[in-house]
Amino acid sequence: MLSDRMRFGSSTAKLGVYGLVLGLALGGGALVGATLGPEPSNDTSMAGDGGMAGNDDAATDTSDAELPAGLAVSRDGYTLDLRTHVVDTGVPAELELVIEGPDGGALTDYDIENDKELHLVVVGRDLGGYAHVHPVRDADGVWTVTTPALAPGSYRVFADFVPAGGQGLTLGADLTVPGEYEPVELPAPSTEDSVGGYDVSFEGELVAGSESELTVTVTRDGEPVTDLQPYLGSLGHLVAIRDGDLAYLHVHPLDEADGTGGPRVRFAVEVPTDGTYGLYFDYSHGDEVRTASIIAVTTASSSRASTSAPDDTSSDDHDTHGG
Repeated sequence: MLSDRMRFGSSTAKLGVYGLVLGLALGGGALVGATLGPEPSNDTSMAGDGGMAGNDDAATDTSDAELPAGLAVSRDGYTLDLRTHVVDTGVPAELELVIEGPDGGALTDYDIENDKELHLVVVGRDLGGYAHVHPVRDADGVWTVTTPALAPGSYRVFADFVPAGGQGLTLGADLTVPGEYEPVELPAPSTEDSVGGYDVSFEGELVAGSESELTVTVTRDGEPVTDLQPYLGSLGHLVAIRDGDLAYLHVHPLDEADGTGGPRVRFAVEVPTDGTYGLYFDYSHGDEVRTASIIAVTTASSSRASTSAPDDTSSDDHDTHGG
């Protein structure tokens, strides 16, 4: 997504409790109010599947359907060859990568997913930094992209794509930014993030193993923002990263965009396990893409939730990326 720019820095979150236990990911290189920015999309089509990804950089191939996608560098015959593993701190980073297909050659035929052939997400292992960028592919299948300047630390790079005629995959590899790094604990729970004059609030619950609705609301100067612009086929884009192994969950909104709208954007979210998740909400307004960075903690497992809530078999099916 993006004009391939993002701001890392330290900021203060508004703390509180709101049903969903959330906290702003900040401090120690955290992303706060990133101005992202591929040109905001006017294409309202939705496509494809993303997946989940995590942190094992072993080249072992696996097709285990139970394994969250992206926990390995290779899966289902496809391999992420991240050719840049170390970049300088404090300056834009030039990354090069190739997706190798089952035949061992570079993949050059992709389906379009949310306006793009490939989405590249960079996340700090402490959940404190995030960028969603879109590389450019040459005729030989080599992808290149310039990321924002990164603070020292260890990062996970996720390649989210759909091989032509195939299923969506998310593969992951590690990226290192040398330099002095001081680990920072995750912040206290919160339900809000302030991003460049915008206030973004989250309402709902994360229930492990069960789909739940999360509503994100955007306001500015106390007024609801009712003219959010379509971005990658919707009014908002949400990525969830599990703390610990960095499993990756790409979530679709419940409402597709057929023009401007807001201030609320609804998502159907299903996380696989109890735990802590970083939530990264990208949205476009005033021809700029920004990111609200949030930490979410599950409130109950599906087994516990099922004892207190009846099974509603009449509810609509929602498309959520998962492993």
